[in-house]
Amino acid sequence: MLARSVNNTVQDYLALPESETERYELVEGELIAIPSNPVWHQHVSRNLLVSLHRFLQVHDLGELYTAPLDIVLSNETVLQPDLMFISRQRAKIIKENNIQGAPDLVVEVLSPSTAQKDRELKKNLYGRFGVREYWIVDPDTRSIQVYEAGDMGLDFIRAYPEGTSLHSPLLPELRLDVAEVFAQ
Repeated sequence: MLARSVNNTVQDYLALPESETERYELVEGELIAIPSNPVWHQHVSRNLLVSLHRFLQVHDLGELYTAPLDIVLSNETVLQPDLMFISRQRAKIIKENNIQGAPDLVVEVLSPSTAQKDRELKKNLYGRFGVREYWIVDPDTRSIQVYEAGDMGLDFIRAYPEGTSLHSPLLPELRLDVAEVFAQ
């Protein structure tokens, strides 16, 4: 069994037995359990998936994936974001069992149990490993915060509240109705 302490590697992580009840991420060598998401989280993720998939398909820009799918960022860091986009130009990072490198876009839908980790730890990791754009979807404020790669990691661009349309620096033709994201 993999130790919960630090110093675990991607090889240790990949050797974990498959579980029907537990999912994990490997964060700088530490194995962290990922709790199951509530139903409303699934609604928001589904709405984002449908809208983004439709846009990406029409414009033939690349591939969109959902959790659980591993992003191997280093030998000590493997994450499972809610949604991830990999452009056609970077398709070589898509492997049979995981993504080997930073996606172009990562989306995390906040849950009470993961909000702090998504806002701080994961945002910093995504910035350090080269994610070009990061969205934090906040069901409490019914808004989406957009971050873009900068010189020192991910820089805050803007928060898009319900009633506005999100404009993505990475996908400039995208107009995402934020209210639709939170629709049941």
